[in-house]
Amino acid sequence: MGFDKFGVKSFVSESKAGEFVTFLERGKVMTTRCKKCQRITFPPKMDCGRCGLSDMEWVEIKGTGELETFTTVMFGPAGFEKETPYTLAVVKFPAGIRIFGQMDKKIPIDEMRVGMGLKVVALKISQDRFSYQFERA
Repeated sequence: MGFDKFGVKSFVSESKAGEFVTFLERGKVMTTRCKKCQRITFPPKMDCGRCGLSDMEWVEIKGTGELETFTTVMFGPAGFEKETPYTLAVVKFPAGIRIFGQMDKKIPIDEMRVGMGLKVVALKISQDRFSYQFERA
């Protein structure tokens, strides 16, 4: 299992962190934490960038994050032309991780504010494609 079912465009079919997509299929947004130094990273990594070990565990991203910044894409890159307009954001979560992703299109742009509370949720894009997005907390 890899990232071939993730997002609008296909990524590599094999990945050490391919379980990420399996969790999305189950409705959970997960990431990894090093069992030794406890560092949590997103996107998930199977090797710790801090201590160098490959002893990671999966943890669910829970709680309310805070919107740090956002931008609206009016002209999408190749493969995303039909998706525009869409808003991309960076949200900081209590665990200290920052997640880059797409805002829920149900949130009007004029209601988006730095500091607003958001949660990250798994998203089924089509019958066999999965991703995540930010929704109101």
